[in-house]
Amino acid sequence: MQPPKPVQFGIHPPARRTLVHLSDTHLLGGDARLGGRFDVGRNLEATLAAVERLGVRPDALVFTGDLTDLGEPEAYRALRAAVEPVAERLQTPVIWVAGNHDERPELRRDLLGLEASEEPVTGVWDLGGLRLVALDTSVPGWHHGDLDAAQLEWLRDVLREPAPLGTLLAMHHPPLPSHIPLFDILELRHQDALADVVRGSDVRGILAGHLHYSTHGTFAGVPVSVASATCYTMNLQRPPAQVNGMDAGQSFHLVHVYDDTVTHAVVPVAEAPTGDFFSPEWVAEMARLTPEERLQAFSRKPAR
Repeated sequence: MQPPKPVQFGIHPPARRTLVHLSDTHLLGGDARLGGRFDVGRNLEATLAAVERLGVRPDALVFTGDLTDLGEPEAYRALRAAVEPVAERLQTPVIWVAGNHDERPELRRDLLGLEASEEPVTGVWDLGGLRLVALDTSVPGWHHGDLDAAQLEWLRDVLREPAPLGTLLAMHHPPLPSHIPLFDILELRHQDALADVVRGSDVRGILAGHLHYSTHGTFAGVPVSVASATCYTMNLQRPPAQVNGMDAGQSFHLVHVYDDTVTHAVVPVAEAPTGDFFSPEWVAEMARLTPEERLQAFSRKPAR
């Protein structure tokens, strides 16, 4: 079933491309609980159900790392079994990015169907003129992030030729500061080297994860958007040194790529009662009116 055709009421035409950005599933083998308390399998199932409720056909599902918690083959197979049917129904590709909790050989073999090796998990996708480049910031045996000279040179070569709709980078460790002391330890190293490659290129945005909370910033003049986690999130109501995980507030990002900007909407996973003022019927009625009639019908405040 085709999604309804977007209707333009304002100055911005519909987005050229739409992505769903998810992160930090942290699946475990045997449907085990993470830390003995977080039901990561159930939380992923709820997240994927929310993705399907969007009612859109995204150009890609992008998972920015920590796909499993321990790198277990069984966990990668379970992740594939959970996500691939959803992607098939949405008729969209899935882009997997490695994180610090992942193990490259198992990820390559049991999720991607490739030969098991310690080679970085990278790739380039042409999403109808929008180029998405997956980087591998994982460092085998460690939790901090880094990009070696070979991967940076590969990225520089990829970016030599601009893409029609520009480029998005997808990586696990965000090139951003965090106010939580723990993440200073686990941050991306040698960010200046990445900045040298990104600056002046056609990179329009960077998608990342790792922090288990949603945040935004800029890096080398490029917007960075960090998606929260599907497994558990960080309770930022607490002082920085006391921030810990909570089984609440899971979300993902709905990314819209326009000609002149890229937006990142935080989509909560939780279901809650909502109003029913706006509807397809309302949109259809507005579409039949002239711009001036729409202003009169909807934009004008009622008299007090």
